[in-house]
Amino acid sequence: MFAGGTARLRLCNDGEALLELTVEPWAEVHQILPTQTCVVVPHSPSGDGSWSGTLQADEPFQVDHRPDSVTVWVNGNCFHLGDEEGDAIDTADWQCPARGPAS
Repeated sequence: MFAGGTARLRLCNDGEALLELTVEPWAEVHQILPTQTCVVVPHSPSGDGSWSGTLQADEPFQVDHRPDSVTVWVNGNCFHLGDEEGDAIDTADWQCPARGPAS
């Protein structure tokens, strides 16, 4: 069982055009379709659920927004991307301990 912390950041594209989502520091680029919502779920390896933070301690994310794109800096050792129901959008295996063993 995963003993670290987990956070969720919900991103909804309310526009009429594609919204580019970049997840750093992995440089993972995804497209969020109009009306689509996705959830960035990072995992912290710390047993107490704390986050390393970028600007301040204990922040799981830093978000930078531009008119046609969003960059999410994840402060954890891994992440996965899903929909609101928790189904995977990105099936890339980052060998994240919170996702279970790699298959």
